[in-house]
Amino acid sequence: MPQAPFPLSPSLWAATAAAPPPTEPLAASSQADVLVIGGGYAGLSTALHLAEQGVKAVLLEAREIGFGGSGRNGGQVIPGLKYDPDALISMFGPERGERLLRFAGATADSVFDLIERHAMDVPRVRNGWIQGAHNPEALRVAHERAAQWARHGADAQPLDRAQVSHLIGADKYLGGWLDKRAGAVQPLSYARGLARAALNAGAFLHTDTPVTGLKREGGKWTASTARGPTITADRVVMCTNAYGGDLWPGLKPSIIDANTFQVATTPLPENIRAGIFPEGHVSSDTRNLLLYFRLDHQGRLLMGGRGPFREPRGAGDWAHLERVMLKMFPQVAGTPFEFRWCGRVAITRDYLPHLHEPEPGLLVDIGCQGRGVGLQTSMGRALAEYVATGDANALPVPLSPVVPFPLYGLRRLYVNAVVTWYRMTDGGV
Repeated sequence: MPQAPFPLSPSLWAATAAAPPPTEPLAASSQADVLVIGGGYAGLSTALHLAEQGVKAVLLEAREIGFGGSGRNGGQVIPGLKYDPDALISMFGPERGERLLRFAGATADSVFDLIERHAMDVPRVRNGWIQGAHNPEALRVAHERAAQWARHGADAQPLDRAQVSHLIGADKYLGGWLDKRAGAVQPLSYARGLARAALNAGAFLHTDTPVTGLKREGGKWTASTARGPTITADRVVMCTNAYGGDLWPGLKPSIIDANTFQVATTPLPENIRAGIFPEGHVSSDTRNLLLYFRLDHQGRLLMGGRGPFREPRGAGDWAHLERVMLKMFPQVAGTPFEFRWCGRVAITRDYLPHLHEPEPGLLVDIGCQGRGVGLQTSMGRALAEYVATGDANALPVPLSPVVPFPLYGLRRLYVNAVVTWYRMTDGGV
């Protein structure tokens, strides 16, 4: 029996999102200053910011707005990158490193500012993110992480065990740290809000229009589509992340398109809800196979983490998350699980966002690393500025060549091996 190509049931976000703006497939060939491929956060933000500068931007999405990771993630809006400030400065040097830190530290601001400025219908909360430490070494790292970000002006503080236990409602962590810049959104509502804002600014958005090929002739790019019509543009910005397929040679093997799984309960009774995230925080932890969890805007408890690399075959593929949730939050025992869903994320070799320009006029953005909501929103603004002005200083990371993972054809084997190793070394909840 063939594997199911998509999640077996609608996600929580699809069931509770604001209505999308009206869009239609591309019906006739046309021209644009810039073609944007991909209707997720990065593509929508790029189209929005280009249109606001008077650039004719046409966006093509293969399915629907937010179909990929932008409509399937946990909705946590966490600033920063996987690396701590001192490491980023060491990697990129004082000047570029500081610029990258300013960019990464402001990514959550970009999300909440856009929601306010465009009056988006997006349930949201911004009371901070807690990273819980699962062992003594992780606790040391978490406290040092808080200190480093505080030295760079962030509203961050270390937390002890009692503080984390109270703020999360679970006693499984030795302590951690709090980043007050962070928050959460209904992720699909946010993607749809970005689409509506882009349309209002003058961008052209076409859904159900897969791009099947890109060709450069005479200094211009032509994109062919599965429906027949083409788009000719001076520049192309590709923002498909883990859902880009084989559109550009060599790009797919440059990432691991891992599957992340989530479960959500029915809305919790008020007496139980009051003791879980009582001050409205969100959380993920320090495990290599991290867990991420929070309450949604209707009082459901969500838990996310790694699942099978393959597409799901049944409810049993989420059973490990359900067990973890009940171990961490025994007070929710007996509450039914209402939603199970998953989506792919793009993991790069160095756990950093990558920007590529494999041919003149073709710009590729790829890699989220668990920070996609804020990171890709801000990246879209940077991509728009670079495309409109040609100023490479607008980009938070330098352009780099496309480099494939070694032994990419065996990725499922070594990903599964790494997952097994991490499960042993992370320890149980």
